[in-house]
Amino acid sequence: MTRLLYSELSRANPRSNNAWWWTDKMQTIKCVVVGDGAVGKTCLLISYTTNKFPSEYVPTVFDNYAVTVMIGGEPYTLGLFDTAGQEDYDRLRPLSYPQTDVFLVCFSVVSPSSFENVREKWVPEISHHCPRTPFLLVGTQMDLRDDSNTVEKLAKNKQRPLAPESGDKLARDLRAVKYVECSALTQVRVCVCERHNLYLLSLALIQGNRKWWV
Repeated sequence: MTRLLYSELSRANPRSNNAWWWTDKMQTIKCVVVGDGAVGKTCLLISYTTNKFPSEYVPTVFDNYAVTVMIGGEPYTLGLFDTAGQEDYDRLRPLSYPQTDVFLVCFSVVSPSSFENVREKWVPEISHHCPRTPFLLVGTQMDLRDDSNTVEKLAKNKQRPLAPESGDKLARDLRAVKYVECSALTQVRVCVCERHNLYLLSLALIQGNRKWWV
């Protein structure tokens, strides 16, 4: 799999004002990742595209990645758009939304507030800007669910890690395509989260079969 990293947008084209990854020779799929800050969105993408885990947290402004994937024997450019979850970027972030084919809506399974914001902020935001665009609900940092220090900190606030069933229910309530969990740190289900599910979703997009998320 080929990896390309871009730090800024390159040139406009008729398909999207910010489709730096667009090429006329290869069909493309645009995937935008949203969610609260520090839930592991950037780590997930870095782990997926480089098989490495970043050593420290750096708040994202907009990082963009492109990978070449083979679907049905044909090459496609999968454009992965990382976004900043902080409120300071609420007006800037939607600039990356036009022409999105699929969203990954992320929350941390050890951050109840990020889970609540999926319903209160993120799904309403993407639905406003991109109605009818499908999304996957992604629970990140699943390796911390059994981490004693993390569990202890949550307990002090009378909280606990979110169970997989909570994610499943939220996905059904919000009509997400699917709920998946992953850990970028341990690589647990990163491939399942990104490659398998994006493959299936991308295939449906390519075939124009949108009935199952309407």
